[in-house]
Amino acid sequence: MNDTNTANAYLRTRVMTASREELRLLLIDGAIKFAQQAMTGMENKNPELTYSGFSQCRDIVLELLNSIKPEYAPEIAKSVQDLYTYMYGELVKASINKDKAILAEVISLLEYERETWVLTMNRVIEDREHAPSSTGTPGTVQAQEKPSSISFQA
Repeated sequence: MNDTNTANAYLRTRVMTASREELRLLLIDGAIKFAQQAMTGMENKNPELTYSGFSQCRDIVLELLNSIKPEYAPEIAKSVQDLYTYMYGELVKASINKDKAILAEVISLLEYERETWVLTMNRVIEDREHAPSSTGTPGTVQAQEKPSSISFQA
């Protein structure tokens, strides 16, 4: 098995076994990765890399936006929806105008969102560990400190 197949198999297994919280983290990681790819493409004057990075980042931001469940916390959901809508619009502007400054702002927002989500995941873990459980086993969600590949459930 070559390195690409090994990496794809690992990612597939990771996605299939991830909790909802971990899936959202993977999506945020992917959005950051592809936004950085778009930046690299612009810096290196590589239109294919730029296009691919912007396109995939926009797709992930749109998925993050569409996955918000407002019925659980409407005020928070609205704020997060507004943030993702803003980021999507800025990605479109940055893509059309090849504007590195706008893209850098989106990357910064995505990185902040990732930090916030990791803190939220840690809080969920803590709450699960302290809550009485019918099975008697504490929560097992684990947050990663650094992006490693390719979420926020309001």
